[in-house]
Amino acid sequence: MVEVDPRTPLTGADGPVPLIDIFGGRSQLIAYFHMWHTGRPAAEQCEGCTFNTSHVTELGYLRTRDVSYAVFSEGPYEESSRYRDFMGYPVPWYSVPPGSVDRLIADRYFGIVAFYLRDGDRVFETYWTSGRGNEAMAPSYGLDDGRPAAQLSRIEAGRDDDLGAKPDGWTACSCSLHAGPPS
Repeated sequence: MVEVDPRTPLTGADGPVPLIDIFGGRSQLIAYFHMWHTGRPAAEQCEGCTFNTSHVTELGYLRTRDVSYAVFSEGPYEESSRYRDFMGYPVPWYSVPPGSVDRLIADRYFGIVAFYLRDGDRVFETYWTSGRGNEAMAPSYGLDDGRPAAQLSRIEAGRDDDLGAKPDGWTACSCSLHAGPPS
């Protein structure tokens, strides 16, 4: 286990929130790190992350077992939350500001799934998977060329996939599938 600063700031719907608050009083947190291409349209966002995030729609089972679940996006909240809304994701969504990335995932690429444990006011990272290690969460994994397939029904329903302009200070996706480590 690696201790993580529980005050590491993320950004949610109501602004900055410390990591420890995302536990919602529970002792465990599963965080899906949604890879992000800042300033790119919905059709160019990570297909694997889109697919996997689309599979998590009911959190009641986890919550009854003292586990919280959230999606952490490396993109700016204003842009990435529009993607969450476009996709209809019901799970809690947070942006990881550039200054918090290394505090959460030191010595790694922006990855896929992290498991955190809270012990009082202390937080520990207990497990991390990267690359394609999260596919066990969605064994029906399938690829499509071009736009992530999970987006097609949203387009057909007339949802707007314009995610807005690229804010200053943010970089494009740094996932291991598309680019190198964060600069």
